Amino acid sequence: MISCKNIYYRYGRKAPWVLEDFSHTFASGIHLIKGYSGCGKSTLIRIIGGYLSQQRGQIEIEGYANNGRKFRKEDLGFVFQQLNLLPLASVQRNLHLSAALAGIPKQKREENAAHFLKRLGLEDFTKRLPKSMSGGQQQRATIARALIKEPKILLLDEPTSGLDDLNTEVILKVLSDFVTEEKRLAIICTHDTRLDKIAHDIVDFNRFLPLEGHLEALA
Repeated sequence: MISCKNIYYRYGRKAPWVLEDFSHTFASGIHLIKGYSGCGKSTLIRIIGGYLSQQRGQIEIEGYANNGRKFRKEDLGFVFQQLNLLPLASVQRNLHLSAALAGIPKQKREENAAHFLKRLGLEDFTKRLPKSMSGGQQQRATIARALIKEPKILLLDEPTSGLDDLNTEVILKVLSDFVTEEKRLAIICTHDTRLDKIAHDIVDFNRFLPLEGHLEALA
């Protein structure tokens, strides 16, 4: 569903390449991207999602001419590591705004919001503002917001970071069911080995990217 061909990216003209000649094809299923901090995991999914533009190479997404606004509106669910919930909107409002921007009818977005909030254990938090919730609750709310429009493609950056085992299991079950039931695609950047059991593919950046100098003594 997604093909990355010879992708290059760096933050500045004289900076080292964060991604250098990266190529990979992501079919339907759950793909984990692993690697040390700073190796380009988050950069890659931001490029795939159209939030960054690569300096060289090509991203091909099935059914779309490019990864532009139409793709992001219709078929992309993105979970940023920073969460990015709207601070002055309730959890329910955060979800409804996301679905409305995607053109989801009111009745459908209400049904989807209720469904995913319940699946993620947040049915009692619909009227709460993000600042009144724990970090783990905000993480689950952000995942619900990404799922509400039932996108074909999910891109998630460290979605279980800092979560306890029980809440991680809840998220894994929801993501696994969502992806496998309709043959969708999820790409997850993670250090969390607890996600390995739901993965159909693991891309280990450590295998082909240069090791940072301060880590070489540990290799």
